Amino acid sequence: MAQIIDGKKISSEIKEEIKIYCDSLKANSKQQPGLVTILVGKNPASQAYVNSKSKACKEVGMLSKIEHVDENISQNELIELINNYNSDVNYHGILVQLPLPKHIDENKIIESIIPEKDVDGFHPVNVGNLVIGKDSMIPCTPFGIIELLKRSKIETHGKHVVVVGRSNIVGKPIANLLLQKKDGANSIVTVVHSAAKNIEYYTKQADILIAAIGSPYYINDKMIKEGVVIIDVGINRVDDPSKEKGYRIVGDVDFNSVFEKASFITPVPGGVGPMTIAMLLKNTLIAYKKITNN
Repeated sequence: MAQIIDGKKISSEIKEEIKIYCDSLKANSKQQPGLVTILVGKNPASQAYVNSKSKACKEVGMLSKIEHVDENISQNELIELINNYNSDVNYHGILVQLPLPKHIDENKIIESIIPEKDVDGFHPVNVGNLVIGKDSMIPCTPFGIIELLKRSKIETHGKHVVVVGRSNIVGKPIANLLLQKKDGANSIVTVVHSAAKNIEYYTKQADILIAAIGSPYYINDKMIKEGVVIIDVGINRVDDPSKEKGYRIVGDVDFNSVFEKASFITPVPGGVGPMTIAMLLKNTLIAYKKITNN
């Protein structure tokens, strides 16, 4: 029977550690870490997510600002706005909420944020440094997965990690992080994706299985071996008339199917999700320390 990895509890511990640090800065009359989030347009999901980030910042004692701009803003105007924050000493982290309108090139926008303030960890400089094992900003969700494993005392050294999915946001960075020759990593890593003819062949070999494919209930008990650690990154909406909103959130893993066979598992919701915002705060603090030498 699996032991639940409680992402809410672990994220709360991380937030409390950050709050203690921010409180000590305030007590010594030092500058607060600051995060600015740029929101383009009126996407309700993006708006809700940005608001939750801002609320989390305020809870730990960070300076937070939401820069809400019209969806018709030109690419050059948006880059100019980012450049203003690149040089603004009050903000140590810059986050542009994705997705962006179709007339704006996301890559150009990501590249316009200076690497030191790129708290999403998407800038090519940070991606390159991550791959070769140098100090870098780490994308928040993979960073959160590493913390879940560490704080749950799950051994990664020499373990076979199978990552299902190859996105730039989760699959590729978590694979590269776990490959590194360092504590909390040093794993044998396999990445499987839609080109694999038999995904089950690979998932059955996993000591640690990380599911990040965006397909509800995809992983079931027939696809895993006894004692596997399962990290479910999936956030999928499925219809559920019994719920007020008419849907519920489920993972990429069929939780009930695998529960008896796994040794550890993250629930959805309440597993990886809460860690993403906690690690955004952590990245903002890391950026602050580097920029201010505090």
